[in-house]
Amino acid sequence: MAERRSHLAVQAAFAAHLRDPEANPAPADVEDRRMAIYRELFFNNVRGLLATAFPVLRRLLDDEQWTALIRDFFRRHRARTPIFHKLAEEFVDWLADGRGTVAGDPPFLAQLAHYEWVELALSTAEDPPAAAMLANPNGDLIERPPLVSPLSWTLAYDWPVHRISPDFQPAAPSGMQTFLVVYRNRQDEVKFMEINAVTARLLTLAEEQPTASGGDLLVQIAEELAHPDIDAVIAAGAEILESLRERGIVLGARRG
Repeated sequence: MAERRSHLAVQAAFAAHLRDPEANPAPADVEDRRMAIYRELFFNNVRGLLATAFPVLRRLLDDEQWTALIRDFFRRHRARTPIFHKLAEEFVDWLADGRGTVAGDPPFLAQLAHYEWVELALSTAEDPPAAAMLANPNGDLIERPPLVSPLSWTLAYDWPVHRISPDFQPAAPSGMQTFLVVYRNRQDEVKFMEINAVTARLLTLAEEQPTASGGDLLVQIAEELAHPDIDAVIAAGAEILESLRERGIVLGARRG
């Protein structure tokens, strides 16, 4: 038992040193040359993996900033998975809730990372075959409930994350939310489309109220907007639903 405890203690010291070598000395009986190989291998794997998952974010930061960011994540976060896209998801969560305010970070850091992760998540998500079976692709989207693809996410950001690049880095939000729908089309390509608040609300309601017809959803939106012409809202909404169906964001009218 004592030998087992000693072995576990060495493992714990080994892992702590790899995570944060400045704060935790290496195990005394391990040659530093060997430890250096492990230090570089583990950290560089994580740094490279996240650079692949977040290419825009990586281009915005110089080498020193990027290394410091990943080092902070490597040191402070306790990863729960070895899976590539799941670790990227944990990185997004950590930026939103664990990183805190750090001088030099772009103010849009967390939201940009989330937007980039969505593309990765949708590209690796399973396409549930039952979803297509529930939809009549040519069904009436006003008389029947519209069925939103499970591979379509409606998102709202305070920053225009889809436009951010090394040449466009806003210093403050505009005060207007950016609404996007990111989706995987029939060719398994991940696409995004900027939408307005009404379209975003329509998609959200269609998912929240799966038995409501498209017409009922549009009436609800007209009432929320206190719009004087409900018929006009329904007519405009019908065009929006058709456009969403053409892109595969709406699979069709729900059967049953």
